[in-house]
Amino acid sequence: MTEEKDATSVPLSQAVREEEGRDPEDPLKSPQSSPDSSARSACCFFLQSWVSKKFMTGCVVLFPVAVTFFVTWWFIQFVDGFFSPLYAQLGIDIFGLGFVTSLLFVFLVGVFVSSWLGATVFWIGEWFIKRMPFVRHLYSASKQISSAISPEKNNTAFKEVAIIRHPRVGEYAFGFITSSVLLQRDDGDEELCSVFVPTNHLYIGDIFLVNSKDIIRPNLSIREGIEIIVSGGMTMPQRITPVSPIDRVARQGDRIPLHRLV
Repeated sequence: MTEEKDATSVPLSQAVREEEGRDPEDPLKSPQSSPDSSARSACCFFLQSWVSKKFMTGCVVLFPVAVTFFVTWWFIQFVDGFFSPLYAQLGIDIFGLGFVTSLLFVFLVGVFVSSWLGATVFWIGEWFIKRMPFVRHLYSASKQISSAISPEKNNTAFKEVAIIRHPRVGEYAFGFITSSVLLQRDDGDEELCSVFVPTNHLYIGDIFLVNSKDIIRPNLSIREGIEIIVSGGMTMPQRITPVSPIDRVARQGDRIPLHRLV
């Protein structure tokens, strides 16, 4: 019995402090915390918030850098893998040599295709590809995307970046003008533009015929428009200025670079 009393007994000073801290109207309510404990809690909360904020700032800064380095490293290894096995069989083990060879190969292909003989060979190969089921659709979509950023002036893919009212009044969508058509009506002809509005992928989208007067042509180049679509709008400039008809006629197929107001 003596051991049980010792185990359950509480020092008199501690019992007095607990009785003083209790609320007489609510005996079950826990005693109020001291000013020192409140200061410690506030300090811990501030320190935890500061550490979390700085950690997230570091993640935000390092994430694009890490993604850039990872994609660049993967691309170098991928391109280097085309010719590195050939050099390995020859007993040459130099990192990056296959990558440089691949770039040189692409350059030589561009030089060859620019000639009459290369263009003829390329036309024959393209003729066979366009007669293959399923492959021709994939090739046509890929060629349209590559033609949009082609340095050639006779570009026949994306003409201009366009902003149209879609899907309802008050909402707008980014698209690319691909062609124009003249709609013949009894009350007069109407000039329509074929606007390609991408969906979740750049090579998949919807085609809209919009009156040329209802199209907003922003001060964006084709490359900038593609960047906006691919990035999900994260590269959107803070201010967009419509291009006047005079400036639109002056630039031939988006050849004159236009600055963005940021």
